[in-house]
Amino acid sequence: MGRRRLRRSGRGRLRRGGAGEPHREQARECGIFHRRDDAEGGRGALEKSQVRRGHGVPCGPGRPAPECAAVEYLFVLVVGLAAGTLGGVVGTGSSIVLMPVLVLLFGARQAVPIMAIAAIMGNAGRVIAWRRDIDWRACLAYCATAVPGAVLGASLLLAIPPGVAELALGVFFLSLIPLRRWLARRSFRLTRLHLALLGGPMGVLTGLVVSTGPMTVPLFTFYGLERGGLLGTEAAASIGMYASKVATFQALGALPAPVVLDGLIVGSSLMAGSFVGRAIVLALTPGAYRTLVDGLMLCSGLTLLWAAVR
Repeated sequence: MGRRRLRRSGRGRLRRGGAGEPHREQARECGIFHRRDDAEGGRGALEKSQVRRGHGVPCGPGRPAPECAAVEYLFVLVVGLAAGTLGGVVGTGSSIVLMPVLVLLFGARQAVPIMAIAAIMGNAGRVIAWRRDIDWRACLAYCATAVPGAVLGASLLLAIPPGVAELALGVFFLSLIPLRRWLARRSFRLTRLHLALLGGPMGVLTGLVVSTGPMTVPLFTFYGLERGGLLGTEAAASIGMYASKVATFQALGALPAPVVLDGLIVGSSLMAGSFVGRAIVLALTPGAYRTLVDGLMLCSGLTLLWAAVR
C-alpha cells in the first residue's frame, strides 16, 4: 500500500514537472517571468510577455538570451552600415534610417542618447575620410552661432504648436531646389560672415527638429562646397551639435555605461559606412552629385510636409 502511494505521488510530480520544465528554464534565461499562483484564485498569470528585459524583440523559449542579443546587435550593425553609407554619400539621413530600429530594440528613452553618441562617431568618420578637404574656417564661423542657437531652439520646441516647425521646414526645403539652381547660374556664394549670421537661425531650427543634415547641407552648398569638402565640413559642424546633446544627457544622468557601450557599437557601423560612402562619392561626377543633393532636399521636404499634416 505504501509503495503504491509513493509510485502514484512520483508519477504526479512527473506530470506536473515533466515536459514543461525545460521550457521554463529557457524562459527564465530569456527574461520571461511567471507569477506564482494567486492565493485567492489559484490561477497563474504571465507577468511579462516573451520580451527580453530592456529590449523590444521577442525572445522565445528556443532562443537563449545571449543568442537574442547577438541577433539584435548583428541587425543593428547591418542597418547602421547602410545608414552610415547613406550619410557618407549625401551628408545626412543616417538618423532617419537608424532611429526607428533603435527605438524598436532599445526603447525610445534609450534610443535618443544612443543615437547621439552614434552620430558623433558617424560624423567623426566623415571628418577622417575627408580631413584634407574640410574648410575649418567655415566650420568655426558657422558653429560660433549655431551651437548657442541649437540650445535656444530646443527650449522653443515646447512653446510651438505641433506641426508648425515641420510645415515651415518642408516648404523651405522644397523651395531650396529651384533657388539653389537659380543662384548657381548667377555665381552666388555665401561668405564666412554669412555663415556666422545664418548659423544662429539654423541652429535654432536644428533644435526644433531631429536631424541637422537637411539644413546644413544646403547651407554649405551655397558657400561653394561640393563632394568631399561639403561632407567633411558639414560633419565637423554637426559634431558640435551632437556633442552638446550628449553633454546634456550626461548632466541629466541619462548616460549609464550600457547606453554608452551601445552607442559606441552602433557608432562603429556608422563610421565604417562613412568610408564606404567616400568610395561612392569619388565615383560620382560633380553634376551627378548636385542632382543627388537636390533629391535629398526633395525627400526631406516631402517627409516634413507629411509629418506636419498627418
